[in-house]
Amino acid sequence: MSILFTPLNLRGLTARNRLWVAPMCQYSAVDGVPQEWHHTHLAQFASGGAGLVIAEATAVSAEGRISPEDTGLYTDEQMRAWAPIVAAIRSRGALAGVQLAHAGRKASTWSPFSGHRGSVPLGKGGWTTVAPSAIAFEGYAQPVEMDAEAIDGVVRDFGAAARRALEAGFEVLEIHAAHGYLLHEFLSPLSNQRADEYGGSLENRARLLLRVIDAVRDAAPEAPMFVRFSASDWAEGGWHVEETTTVAGWASEHGADFFDISSGGLVAHQRIAVSPGYQVGFAAAVRRDADLEVSTVGLITEAVQAEAVLQAGEADAVMAGREWLRDPHFALRAATELGAQIDYWPKQYLRARPR
Repeated sequence: MSILFTPLNLRGLTARNRLWVAPMCQYSAVDGVPQEWHHTHLAQFASGGAGLVIAEATAVSAEGRISPEDTGLYTDEQMRAWAPIVAAIRSRGALAGVQLAHAGRKASTWSPFSGHRGSVPLGKGGWTTVAPSAIAFEGYAQPVEMDAEAIDGVVRDFGAAARRALEAGFEVLEIHAAHGYLLHEFLSPLSNQRADEYGGSLENRARLLLRVIDAVRDAAPEAPMFVRFSASDWAEGGWHVEETTTVAGWASEHGADFFDISSGGLVAHQRIAVSPGYQVGFAAAVRRDADLEVSTVGLITEAVQAEAVLQAGEADAVMAGREWLRDPHFALRAATELGAQIDYWPKQYLRARPR
């Protein structure tokens, strides 16, 4: 029996399967407002059988956007624009999630479609970035070190964005603490060299993340809450899987339910050993050592491969990104390949279902 196509309970909600769509930035918003592209992009995955669709890294403040073209949930206009997109996902049977994010020192960068790299200049639509310490990501503008007021503001912004997300209809909230963005920057000693209560010890470096989790849980007491971690910086002296496991345990105590385990993104000099399923071991370690529910992601492209991860007990769900872009009906195909009996083929597509 396929585990990949076994439902999974998430704080009272049920994901119809365990093959999910990871958040993928589209760099196609206008002033943080999602567009028609986002509607088509996300709804197609739900039609294609995904159990959970998580919308891209969505900024909790204007300065938290990765690029000027990133989506946001810091205005009511953005919230209203998300609502029909979320309704389209849910009407097709998938759970609708959103990744709440602040890009920190990796904000105000050119989109990959621009033909430029690095930080957007202030005179061309960019802005001054913030970080735990005034240490630039290689090749980017130097950020401003955050003071206590700025840190408190980030906590409030996450709480406010969570409230807007719920009002827009999102059911699952993911806090982005990975890929070198603000919360990851606080976690890693490579980017956090503070001497106050937010720097130094692991407890101090995790303090902002735990405050954000508290704020999101206060705003959304019933919603499933995910945290995405980069389990390793893939760089000497950086954040590593043992610290990830410890902080994931603390996050669970503060109300987080599920952990989306990725890796990398903090520094440009990272050395990642890439191969199919190369991050599965990180998820397995967090699942085993912290006794928490986790998903894994990273070069998982085949149904048999995803099923094997779950059969081995290395994760509770599988996220995919590029494979969903290549085939928005990845789950329907995977169910066919595994011989899983599912009842959510769109009726409009039944003529294509293999007999």
